[in-house]
Amino acid sequence: MQRKEYAKARKARDASKLSVGVVVSRFNEDITESMLEGALRTLATWGVKERNIHILHVPGSFEIPFGCRSLIRKKRVRAVVALGCVIKGETEHDRYIASAASSGIMQIMLESGIPISFGVITPNTLAQARTRSRGETNKGIEAAVAALELALL
Repeated sequence: MQRKEYAKARKARDASKLSVGVVVSRFNEDITESMLEGALRTLATWGVKERNIHILHVPGSFEIPFGCRSLIRKKRVRAVVALGCVIKGETEHDRYIASAASSGIMQIMLESGIPISFGVITPNTLAQARTRSRGETNKGIEAAVAALELALL
């Protein structure tokens, strides 16, 4: 794993009683699926049972907040890991998508009281996205650790 699997998933604790949602954007799927793999390894390291992990794929990062809200309401998860990738383009479109995703996630987290980690990366290039999804720092691992830490507060 990367960086010693994010320092053994930040000193894993017992999360075996938690139900966790993972919302994953299908846009830039080669990147987000690598982040999902890292997140799932981390959830397993923390003892989250496979049957208590609810994965929801959404079309893109813009739709992640809706997916988070759906999992919280329908599956009654205690934490959500939000994973997406918005790569900078020739226009300002990436900024609008990233801003909408982050604002929506924060709003749902505060309204619901359920922690949602922000694993939506915003690299400038595809090479940077690959590094952040499967290189030294898999942001899926970091997002899963953040969600679990908050859920166990």
